[in-house]
This record gives sequence, structure tokens and C-alpha cells, in this order.
Amino acid sequence: MCFHLHKFPLMSKSRKLHQLITEQETSSPASSTEQKDDEQDENEEQIELHITLPDFPGSSETFEIAAKFCYGVKIEISSSNVVSLRCAAEYLEMTEEYSEDNLISKTESFLTQSVLRSIKESIKTLISCESIMDLAESLNIPKRCIDSIAARACSADPSFFGWPMNEATIEVRNSNQILWNGIDTGARKKASRSINAESWFEDLAFLSLPLYKRIISAMKDRDLSSEIIESLLISYAKKSIPGISRSTRKQTANSIATEAEQRVLLETLITNLPLEKSSRSSTAVRHLFGLLRTANILNVSEASRTILEKKIAWKLEQASLDDLLIPSYSYLIETLYDVDCIERILKYFLGNLHEKAANEMDGGDVEDGEAIAGSPVMLVGKLIDGYLSEIASDANLKPQKFIDLAVALPDQARSFDDGLYRAVDVYLKAHSTVTEEEREKISGVMDCQKLTLEACTHAAQNERLPLRAVVQVLFFEQLQLRHAIAGSLLAATSDHQDSPLPCVLQLEHQESVEHLHENHNNTWKAAIRENQVLRLDMDSMRSRVHELERECSTMKKVIHQIDKNVAVGSSGGWRNTISKKFGCKFKTQVCDSRERAVVETRKGSHQRQTSL
Repeated sequence: MCFHLHKFPLMSKSRKLHQLITEQETSSPASSTEQKDDEQDENEEQIELHITLPDFPGSSETFEIAAKFCYGVKIEISSSNVVSLRCAAEYLEMTEEYSEDNLISKTESFLTQSVLRSIKESIKTLISCESIMDLAESLNIPKRCIDSIAARACSADPSFFGWPMNEATIEVRNSNQILWNGIDTGARKKASRSINAESWFEDLAFLSLPLYKRIISAMKDRDLSSEIIESLLISYAKKSIPGISRSTRKQTANSIATEAEQRVLLETLITNLPLEKSSRSSTAVRHLFGLLRTANILNVSEASRTILEKKIAWKLEQASLDDLLIPSYSYLIETLYDVDCIERILKYFLGNLHEKAANEMDGGDVEDGEAIAGSPVMLVGKLIDGYLSEIASDANLKPQKFIDLAVALPDQARSFDDGLYRAVDVYLKAHSTVTEEEREKISGVMDCQKLTLEACTHAAQNERLPLRAVVQVLFFEQLQLRHAIAGSLLAATSDHQDSPLPCVLQLEHQESVEHLHENHNNTWKAAIRENQVLRLDMDSMRSRVHELERECSTMKKVIHQIDKNVAVGSSGGWRNTISKKFGCKFKTQVCDSRERAVVETRKGSHQRQTSL
């Protein structure tokens, strides 16, 4: 870019331009000729000097603004051009010693009074430093902006950084009830604060990775909350790497071009994640799973994936079933979903539980076994049961892999095994070619004692289950019925406190329960015997019913045949025939279905017997 300028305005403000112009004037032969010809015509053209500035910091627009300042034109300084103007003034040596109220003092005053007092303005200024980083670093501008951002972020309201802020802002924007009976509820104020926080939060994501790392390091030095730092890193990853968030898969403006650069960026972000083991953020798990999914796609280092898996394990109870369904991107894995990854996360989760339980027991806070039986492990148990039901239909899922994942959790993780039974049923239905031995092992992962009555009813009629499992289900279903009957008897006799019967029943119930716990290993033999007894009883009852049906049908046939052979007018002919055949006498009203006639007949016969 060429500029046609006068030398005197430039020389009045810039020492460097003054020196360059003076050197060219003294070294040019035309200058001496010009000094000797004082009587030359005034309209003669002046000799032009050509000055080149190859290492000028900034663009031609920056030099144009600096030249306007030399001409005395009022210029506009903003957070986007203040760094380039400051570097240009430093290059042109526009100091206060050379000229009062010069460009260096103007830009420094704007940096101090306007830029460094606002987080958003500091971010814009920091972004503009990247094109002229070397000279800006020599002037200490990036460090001042980074310190200002970190200091103001630490002193700001922590509610600004609630993640994700997009959902909160949308809720406030969609809320139409700003006023209630003419009274301001504060929703408008909250909306403006959330929008401001969201805007500068997203502006940070447009920085280069080196500058972003320096900001994160400065925030860590000032003990900024780990939740905020984690949200910042995840926000930067979502802006820079496409596909991390399932809701926003479009490539952003500052997306990394190559896969290698994306891998380096992701590994750097994972390395800088806070190492704290607890977090109050309930939605951060979804973003961590997004990072893990992208890490598998980009094939990041094993150490980075381990960091993510351990961080997920610390808050696994906050995850959803959709988060656990991580597809397998490796050709070495045959299954549809990455079951090995979930198995490792579950292993880290159980290790954390045991570590927490050990620490609490050392402190004397809880008794043995209470730490593992807490709420997180119950939530994870329900989550794993749902995950098993989802992956059970995969034809490439090996039986041993299914069994290992099903028995990984402790017994306290499941109050009922209905979810586990559902997963077993889906697996047996999808894998009809498994052997009988594998079928028994798969069915053995569930505890028949922890099935509800509905699940027991379904399992007793399930043809896919092996015979041993069905017998166990029937046996424990009968035990549940017995316990239910005993409980009802205890409830019925609870009002009679003087009677020793409730205590006796309670003692008998306790003794039976203790006896069942002691003989838990012999339940198989007991179930076989119980089943055989039930079958014998059913067979004997069925044979007795058949005999009664045959006798009844025989009697009906005889009566029907007699009615045909005996004339209608003969009174008592058919009765005499029956009396001769069976050796008994019948009254006339014996077959009458009306109750009153039967009663009267009985009374008359009684009277006749009395008179006799």
C-alpha cells in the first residue's frame, strides 16, 4: 500500500520517520542541487522521497490511522485496534519525549482505563494480539490482558458461570412473566447478567490454544473454582472440535483443520482438566462423555482417555443411559458398543467407592458396609441394568463379557433383580445358539430371591430359562408366599397383646428365616424335593377328579335309560326299578330343586315316623 503524505506532519510526531526522511534528504544528490538553486520557479515540482517500512507491525489500516494522528485528525481507538496502534507507535517511536500527547500515551491510557477494566474488552484485545504477538509480548500487553481476565473472573459472581449457560439463558429469554402485578421480579436483571456472562464466556473460545492455556493457568494460580475451569475447557473444545456435542455437530468458524491438530488440542484440554474428584455440576458428565467419544474417534493417547474415564467414574451416578452408549470405533472391537470402556469406568467407580468407604470407616463416620450401600451405587446399578438390556441384543457380545459386566456390581447395588432378569431374557432371546452350560451361567447372574412376584410369574413361564432357574424361581416364589402369609397372620394377631400367639409366630418366623439362611447352599436339593411333592399331589388330585367325573356320568346314563323304558303313567314304576337295582328307596321330592319342598317333605316323613 502506497501513501502520498507530507513530510512535516510525520516528522513532527515520529522520531523514526524524522530520521528516515532526514537520511534520504541528505543522501540524495537532488537535495544539494535544490539548495543551490534558490531562484528556481516556485511552481516547480518538489522531489518525492520514497520510504519503505517492510517490518511495520500491523496492516495498512493501522498505518493510515497513525498517519491521521500525525496530521491532527481525530482517530477512534477501540479494543480491536489498540494493540496494533500501540505497536505501531512503538515502532515509529511516537514518544512523549519527542512530542507531547503522542500516540503511545494515547494508546496506553486507553488500555488502562477502558480495556483492562472489562473482561470482554480484554478478550477482544487479546485476540488482536495474535497477529503481532512478538512485539506485543515485548510490550507486555498479553500478560496484562490475561491477568485482568483472570482477576475479574475470580472476583465475579459465581452464578455467572453456571454450566451450561445456554439453557439458563434460553429459559430467561422465553419467560414472558417479567412483571407480576406491575412489580419487577428480577428476571430481566438476571437475563442481562446471564447474557453478558455467556457472551464473554464464548468469546474466550476464539483464542488460540497457547493463549487459552495461559488464561487457564492464570485462573488456576488464583484458585478459581474447578467447575468454572472445567466448563471453560469444555466450551473451548465444543467451539474448536466439531462433533463433541450431539446437539451442535456443525463445524464452527475456528474449527481445527487437520485431525492431528484436533488430537493435540484435545489431549491438551484433557491434560488441563481439574483433578478434583467431586463436582457440583450435574450436566458436566454429558460433556465429559462427549469428550471421551471424540477421543475415541481421534485415537488420542491412552493416558488422556484414562483421565477422562476416571473423571467420569467420580460422577457416574449423574450419567444417563444415552451417555453410556459409546459406539465402537476400533476395528479390533467386534461389538456395536464399547463395552470395555464402560467396564473400565465401572471398575474406577467401584474403586472410588471402596476408597471412600475406607476413609469414612477410619474416621468412624459409618459402620461396615454402609458406604457401599449408599445412593450412588444404587443409581449406578439401575444404570448398568439398563445398559445390559441395550447391549444384550448384540449378536457379537460374548457370554463371558455379559456375565462379567453383570456381576461387577456388589449385591447392595440392586434392591430387586428385575432389571437384570430383563437383560438376561433379552440376551437369551437374541443368542438362541448358546449351550446349556452357558445358559445356566447367564441365568446365574440374577438372584431369584430378589425378583418381584411379577418377575417370578414371568420367569416361571419363560421357556428360554434353563430348568434349574425355573425351579429356583418357583421355590423362592413359594417362600415369598409363605412369608406373606406369616406376615398377615402376625398383623392379624398384633392386637391381642395378652395372647402369646403373636410372639410364638414371630419366633417361628425368625427361626424359619434363619434356617433358610443357614441352608442356602442346599436350596437346590430342597427345590427338587418340593417340586416332586407338588407334582405328586397334583397327579393324585387329578386322578380323583377323573374318577368322580366317570361315576357322575355313569349315574346320568342309568337315570336317562330308565326314564325311557318306564311308562309315564305308572306312578313309582321307575322308582321300583331303581330300588331293585340299587337296593334303596327314594321319596318323590328327592330330586326337587326347590328348597321349600324338600324341607316340607322332610317334616312330613318325620311326623309319619313319629306317629308310627
